[in-house]
Amino acid sequence: QVQVVEHGGGSVQAGGSLNLSCTISGYEWKNDYMGWFRQSPEKELEGIASIWTSSEAGHYVDSVKGRFTISQDRAKKTLYLQMTSLKPEDTAMYYCAAGHQGAFIFNPRQFRFWGQGTQVTVSS
Repeated sequence: QVQVVEHGGGSVQAGGSLNLSCTISGYEWKNDYMGWFRQSPEKELEGIASIWTSSEAGHYVDSVKGRFTISQDRAKKTLYLQMTSLKPEDTAMYYCAAGHQGAFIFNPRQFRFWGQGTQVTVSS
């Protein structure tokens, strides 16, 4: 049984930083994409960062590019999201996902396994 658990959310002032982590157990850490997503009350669930499990290179949407960094520790089966220069519009529930199937690495419908999410709140 695959279990995905996010850690590290919290509250921070604008300009601050937070680090999220996600442990993925019961899943073969193979050639696959894993990603971070977020959802605020005003927006749909959106993919923000993705990484190929056999690579160190991350992929980002424009809204977080240059501020967020996705990384992984394959031995620990843990995915990370380092967030810097946070803005109030980054406030959202953040989710980690694995088990990508498809052609679009930011499409949440193409990920099979999800965590419960961790809340990030950025105040101005």
